[in-house]
Amino acid sequence: GLQVGQPPKRMIIAVVLSAGQSSRMGRPKALLPIEGQRFIERIIRVLGLSTVARTIVVLGHHADQLRGQLEHLPVEFVINPDYHSGQLSSLQAAIRHIKNDDRCDGILVHLVDHPFIDVALVDKLIEGFFDTKKLIVVPRYKEKRGHPVIFSRELFEELLNAPVDQGAKAVVNAHRQDTLQIDWQDEGITLDIDTPELYRQHVR
Repeated sequence: GLQVGQPPKRMIIAVVLSAGQSSRMGRPKALLPIEGQRFIERIIRVLGLSTVARTIVVLGHHADQLRGQLEHLPVEFVINPDYHSGQLSSLQAAIRHIKNDDRCDGILVHLVDHPFIDVALVDKLIEGFFDTKKLIVVPRYKEKRGHPVIFSRELFEELLNAPVDQGAKAVVNAHRQDTLQIDWQDEGITLDIDTPELYRQHVR
């Protein structure tokens, strides 16, 4: 148990969703090059420099092929066989994987097609989460919400029971009063690079 006077361990687990088919991109977004590395490597490197405790990557489409290329990374893999049901099913697979870990205070959810993740932002979101005890923390660029997003463990059951067709949005919309929005001055938080055009425009 906790010794008297010892602060409780703060533990946020990062969840990177990388299970989709990348159909509009035509090749796995996780492996797209950016600044001499791949999207997923850049995301995982940034998370590794942040105050998250550990990182889980959810794979689905071509899971074996991707895992083979990513085995050198310091992450745990969760395979979502149901990935064609959409993003929420991947988030649910991750939550089922960690929900019995009582030390976990919440998850920081990131998408593999958002390569412009920033250590300072990740840490600021986590700090805001513990300071305000809000259930959801989202970054915002000029009124537009971005990623990553933190969900408190108090929402795990709700996320596991959310309607698959609505995704996590249903849960987000139900907790507007319990959401902390953090303004951020970098458009990168809102950029999802999911077509060749966007890749050429923002990454090349």
